Amino acid sequence: MRWGVSPLLDTAPAPAGGDGAGHVVTSSPDAMRIVVVVLVTVVFCTLLYCIYCWRWRKRNAIKRSLFESLWPRSSSDLPLMDLASILAATDNFSKANKLGEGGFGPVYKGVLRGGLEIAVKRLSARSRQGAAEFRNEVELIAKLQHRNLVRLLGWCAERDEKLLIYEYLPNRSLDAILFDRNKSRQLGWSTRHNIILGIARGILYLHEDSLLKIVHRDKASNVLLDDKMNPKISDFGMAKIFEEESGGINNTGRVVGTYGYMAPEFALEGVFSVKSDVFSFGVLVLEILSGQRNGALYLEEHHQSLIRGMEVVDQRSCGRFHGPVAWTIVLEGRGVAVLPRWLALRAGKP
Repeated sequence: MRWGVSPLLDTAPAPAGGDGAGHVVTSSPDAMRIVVVVLVTVVFCTLLYCIYCWRWRKRNAIKRSLFESLWPRSSSDLPLMDLASILAATDNFSKANKLGEGGFGPVYKGVLRGGLEIAVKRLSARSRQGAAEFRNEVELIAKLQHRNLVRLLGWCAERDEKLLIYEYLPNRSLDAILFDRNKSRQLGWSTRHNIILGIARGILYLHEDSLLKIVHRDKASNVLLDDKMNPKISDFGMAKIFEEESGGINNTGRVVGTYGYMAPEFALEGVFSVKSDVFSFGVLVLEILSGQRNGALYLEEHHQSLIRGMEVVDQRSCGRFHGPVAWTIVLEGRGVAVLPRWLALRAGKP
């Protein structure tokens, strides 16, 4: 019986002066220390993991709160893009990809992984346009669909960044071509005519056909051109929604915009309506016809205001014009002749 279990028993003779259990007794403190170290390490790692999870959830809760405060529930179908993809597309907002600067902040060109070209508007920390205007622009554009309005592809609100992602338009803004002595030669009369019509269609949609009635207050830098010189209205950050219940006339406590394009009643009293856009559109049409910036934008005396009567024809435009009689008159340099008599008299013309 003893022989059958002998492999399981330590039958080696104990060292002299000790008993057979001496080996087990001397190894117990080492084993206990190992157990304690392992337990402490496990508890410490578990505690660190719990702290990390708590902070991660808290950070995500803050981020979700920010998204909910910036994003209207009705527009949740618009893609939310992650910041990492935008940084990769714009090469970390490199200067080489910068397209320009607007009231919202800088605009960058980017290329997404699939090859799609985009324009990214980045809210500047120094911009006067804050979270309220950011939300305003997102809400507005998400609900607007028209061929003469710039298309919003997505948005991003992560960390300290607030970004709007648009379709990229290769010819950029109208003012970059219109007021450049060399580039403006691309704008023949037919092209200018089409640009004016396109802008008018976009404004009409904002006033009459969209779900919201919007006063945009256009200016040349807010009109972008695609590869075929088709105009698209952009920059809705300062757009105003007007209520029909008030007779289409509203008042704002803060006058924001560009002098020279602002109707007098809006610039002086903050009163705006669809007629405010008619005024701004009229100034823009004069600029397109003349190829000159409205001098009322500046304070210098040597700048002349288009509204006060400038020769409304750009001699630099190329190409033969074929169109209505009014346009033929403009081509001949007699643009004031198509104006109402009272306006022509105010402009100092017969």
